[in-house]
Amino acid sequence: MPRIPYLRWWIATLLVGAAVLNYVDRQTLSALAPTIQADLKMDDRAYANVVNLFLVAYTIAYLISGRIADLMGTRASMVLFVVWWSVANMLTAAAQGVQSMGVYRFLLGLGEAGVWPAASKVVSEWFPAKERALAIGLYTMGATLGATLAPYLVIPLATHAWGQTLPGLTGFLGQGAGWRIAFILTGAAGLLWLIPWLWMFRAPRDSKLITPDELQMLEKSSAAESPGGANEKPWTWLQVFTFRGTWLLLVGRLITDPVWYFYQFWFPKYLSADRHLSQDQLKITWIVYAAAGVGSLLGGWLSGQLIKRGTAPAASRLWVMLGCAVIMPLSPFIAKAAGLNLAITLTVCTVIAALAWLINLSSIVVDIVPKHSLGTVFSVVATGSTIGGIIMNLIVATMVSGPSTKPAGFLDQAIKSVAGGLLELVQGHGYAQWFWIMAVLHPIAWLMLYFCGVHRKG
Repeated sequence: MPRIPYLRWWIATLLVGAAVLNYVDRQTLSALAPTIQADLKMDDRAYANVVNLFLVAYTIAYLISGRIADLMGTRASMVLFVVWWSVANMLTAAAQGVQSMGVYRFLLGLGEAGVWPAASKVVSEWFPAKERALAIGLYTMGATLGATLAPYLVIPLATHAWGQTLPGLTGFLGQGAGWRIAFILTGAAGLLWLIPWLWMFRAPRDSKLITPDELQMLEKSSAAESPGGANEKPWTWLQVFTFRGTWLLLVGRLITDPVWYFYQFWFPKYLSADRHLSQDQLKITWIVYAAAGVGSLLGGWLSGQLIKRGTAPAASRLWVMLGCAVIMPLSPFIAKAAGLNLAITLTVCTVIAALAWLINLSSIVVDIVPKHSLGTVFSVVATGSTIGGIIMNLIVATMVSGPSTKPAGFLDQAIKSVAGGLLELVQGHGYAQWFWIMAVLHPIAWLMLYFCGVHRKG
């Protein structure tokens, strides 16, 4: 069998593909939100609850998917996760109301979370430290590319005259056949991705496609980082939860990931509500997601350059993150900008910074955690991301809505019992308040991570 030079980068390309599909499936709902909300009679609070059901499932899945990846191995676990979320996305086409939509998005969240701890294990197995942030940046760019492509893929699908093209199918699917077909087709694409993955991916030592030089380089890098190698035992749950880095990184993601979640789930709605863009005009969001891709690659490249110049890996990530934190106070000017072009330009700047931050924060996990327990720790850390996203969704939904005329859902009731006073304070004041909050989240997180020593061993 012929060997493939630089096989690790071909594997990284497969991770990019998985991330693209992951985010196309995730963003289909937000890209088509105005249409789906009208068809299913779903107000903004109900929309927030549906999104939060996805994030609740994401949180649950994060807690166990990393352990699944550690136990099953990267190859098999990735197959499990991709099949699950692809089928769940296809099932979303059957949604008939808010409750059924919530169930299908919950199932989607259970599958989609697993790709990230599994991908982090791929990077730890196939890349040396100086290339890891760039590899993580590549597949994170895949996520942003998926978000970029989603409006251009799903909006034409949703608005196509399917009644003329496939009258039998539209009759079967009923009201909203266009957006239902969009869910079916985007979900099916994930199943096709399995073909190259199963052919190409193995652990380096088991691969028949890797060149001897690349295998020697990876084994040398692995031995230098972890002399104990395969003899080390995976951490117990107690070790995971008593490791200082777990909690610092978890809180760091809880504080800062809501910014990226906002741009995924709410920014198109902000443009529609405050900037008065139509469903078709919302295609402009590709610029925002393209900026996220630039931030992903730029953040990984910058910390890689610092490592090449002798800076320790974890410390190099923090220095790049400091630059990102300095840019984020531009956020309030997005809402204040009089013209759409200026608002989008400022958004591009903050999104680049937010994603460069996220890449380096994720890379710190790979830098400081042994390979044998990386999936588990990555999963626990990532629960901070989804918890932060849930909090953001409830706060933003309260900001952009007046008093609810419907009985509060269970998520609303839960958050009101903890932070009812805060929600009443921000209720009905619009998106501008959230842009102010986004200005300070990254600086606060950086100060915590640096002075608590997340980059120091021990």
